[in-house]
Amino acid sequence: MNSHNRSELHVLCSSGQLFLQPLWDRLRTWDALIQSPFFPVVFSITTYVGFCLPFVVLDVLCPWVPTLRRYKIHPDFSPSARQLLPCLGQTLYQHVVFVFPMTLLHWAVSPALLPAEAPELFQLVSHVALCLLLFDTEFFVWHLLHHKVPWLYRTFHKKHHQNSSPFALSTQYMSVGELFSLGVFDMVNVLLLQCHPLTSLTFHVVNIWLSVEDHSGYDFPWSTHRLVPFGWFGGVAHHDLHHSQFNCNFAPYFTHWDRILGTLRSAHAK
Repeated sequence: MNSHNRSELHVLCSSGQLFLQPLWDRLRTWDALIQSPFFPVVFSITTYVGFCLPFVVLDVLCPWVPTLRRYKIHPDFSPSARQLLPCLGQTLYQHVVFVFPMTLLHWAVSPALLPAEAPELFQLVSHVALCLLLFDTEFFVWHLLHHKVPWLYRTFHKKHHQNSSPFALSTQYMSVGELFSLGVFDMVNVLLLQCHPLTSLTFHVVNIWLSVEDHSGYDFPWSTHRLVPFGWFGGVAHHDLHHSQFNCNFAPYFTHWDRILGTLRSAHAK
């Protein structure tokens, strides 16, 4: 058996790869869309708005459905249309005016090539976890610096804190500089780990969901921080405390860096 046949046999015997291969084959039928410069912007906006909409509906229903108020961190607050629409408009504007030209440039320099094989399931899960840990570390350093250096805060981060009580659509209400920084972190981590395109898509979906959940204002029994053991994940109440007190809980997701540097504050202590 030559090396080529042995390689094919190895691929066929990989159960993790076989598990994801039908999904990847289905996605590759849309390769013209996925490889176009429009896809990152369309994918990002639709995923983000799709995750925000259920919470927007909950905010509309909350004054009329008392049961929902028990899960709301600020039961007496519901964002108005004058708060929601500028946030949505800002997201759409920045993606069209700033994100799309960057993706167009990246597409022109290095067009995406889709491999025939799907990643192994373990590789996908481990790379997504590593990307989240790396992003958490990078943003923690960026975030801490922008709260400690007044010029950085005023120039890049102040806009995100204009809503002291976060809501889902306020997640991406930020300056262009902050949006660009987060985009660089995402791109660098994916390139550093040489992630498969399916892994990259999965990471972006998970990352967008966690950030929206952190700003949603709802603490449900199935929220992520209740599913991750040992208090390793901060969650929505953890991040809400940062928006109200400014001087704690700088990491976006996990708690280890805040715990190590003494900036962790329990939401229950509030």
